[in-house]
Amino acid sequence: MANSVSSENHRPLTLVTGGAGFLGSHLCDRLLAEGHEVICLDNLITGRMENIRHLLGRPQFHYLNHDVTHPIDLPALFVQASTPPPDQPVRYLLHFASPASPKDYARHPIHTLKVGAMGTYHALGLAKAQGSVFLLASTSEIYGDPEVSPQTEKYWGNVNPIGPRSVYDEAKRFAEAITMAYHREHQVKTRIVRIFNTYGERMRLDDGRALPNFMVQALQGKPLTVYGEGAQTRSLCYVSDLVEGLYRLLTSNEVGPVNLGNPEEVSILQLAQAILRATGSKSAIAYEPLPEDDPQRRQPDITSARQKLGWEPRVSLENGLAKTVPYFQASLQNLPRATDSAAVPPAH
Repeated sequence: MANSVSSENHRPLTLVTGGAGFLGSHLCDRLLAEGHEVICLDNLITGRMENIRHLLGRPQFHYLNHDVTHPIDLPALFVQASTPPPDQPVRYLLHFASPASPKDYARHPIHTLKVGAMGTYHALGLAKAQGSVFLLASTSEIYGDPEVSPQTEKYWGNVNPIGPRSVYDEAKRFAEAITMAYHREHQVKTRIVRIFNTYGERMRLDDGRALPNFMVQALQGKPLTVYGEGAQTRSLCYVSDLVEGLYRLLTSNEVGPVNLGNPEEVSILQLAQAILRATGSKSAIAYEPLPEDDPQRRQPDITSARQKLGWEPRVSLENGLAKTVPYFQASLQNLPRATDSAAVPPAH
């Protein structure tokens, strides 16, 4: 278990870009629980204030609205927020800002590229100036439609550089490259994590990925949309497990990249069936054509995480879905009308 920060005098200042997003907000929770003072930076393109509303007003939590494709001037941002700035440098910087679902980066393709390039550049510049440990949230999309399975960190991937998913894939590949350049040239203390499919509370209903799509459809009694024959696979990690791995990597000396995800491979059809069981839904399954460049396999090799971080996921898919269903039920009840997430056909 990673060491907690117990002394108020040693409370580290930690900045999370994209801190109002699904993963970013859970990280803010964990960092505060570990005794950090947290700056959450988000421009709310895909993040949501609902994810961090329970943290507002806490003296150790600061929300700043900012687009990281522009330089990060912390003193100026605190002045704009009419909040006194912390009197210490940023010790940890976690860069999670980016659209992350196919639906989102289809809607914001240029911004996705700018966040991966300029956003990472600005975040690294701040980390260099402040002497911060820098953790880059990279992705399993680095591997593209893999020709080997499971995927190890040594696999270079099979990515279409001009396909519909390329804006996200190549943004993250560039982000990894510039992170390592700052590590090698400027000795910035960097960590790179490649995150595989993660799910749990605070996912947007219109996220566009398979699990929220299936959840919404099942709870509304609509057919579950499966692309192709549903034989393509994913590995699904419950959010609390992933956050544990992230915190262990952050507080380790591992540069990475390190895969974090559930090594249990599940087909999309199996996932749909599991969600029908978890929700008790009687919905049918509808099959649609497979989107372009949809990866056929996703399965992490987590040997590195096991050996270097002592980490592996603990929550089974069945238990994780049981934890997640009530969140989707409550979210749907709070909607003025049914969510229609079919505008952009998602790649699972």
